[in-house]
Amino acid sequence: MPQCEMCGSEQSSLTTVKVEGAELQLCDDCKEFGTEVRTESSSSASTKYSTSSSGGSGSGSGGSAGSGAGGGGSSRRRRDMFDDMDEIVAEYDQRIRTARESRGLSQEDLAKELNEKASLIRKLERGDMLPSDDVRTKLETELEISLIEGDDADDTEWSGDSSTTTTLGDVVKRKD
Repeated sequence: MPQCEMCGSEQSSLTTVKVEGAELQLCDDCKEFGTEVRTESSSSASTKYSTSSSGGSGSGSGGSAGSGAGGGGSSRRRRDMFDDMDEIVAEYDQRIRTARESRGLSQEDLAKELNEKASLIRKLERGDMLPSDDVRTKLETELEISLIEGDDADDTEWSGDSSTTTTLGDVVKRKD
């Protein structure tokens, strides 16, 4: 029986869902975390609509089937704004605070170095807001840290122990 790639539960049928750039086979409980990917079954559904209405209203159904096929007929998924974005690490607030303190800088001093407001540094270190790309670049340069997912060499938390089945849910919680 297939397993949901997010929670690991065994289900009789799974749905292909796009979650943060990855296409996953998910159960009904987890599929709400992404956008359902139109597969061959949806194109056969559009065929069903166009063939079932072969009467005089066929031109109206043909128009809707044509628009449906136009969206899913390209065999590539539609690109969205998240495809080109870098992913900020989950512990960005701790990385900023640790790097700032290791250099003996106060939040105000760091803000002056970056030409930003001290309140922005406080919000970033509390985790109240994500840094913009411009601020992230300034922080990475000034503090000599990386705030981008996958750029860090510190993978000590992830052991890769193969004695248990690891699901996507386990990895997402760890933010590796």
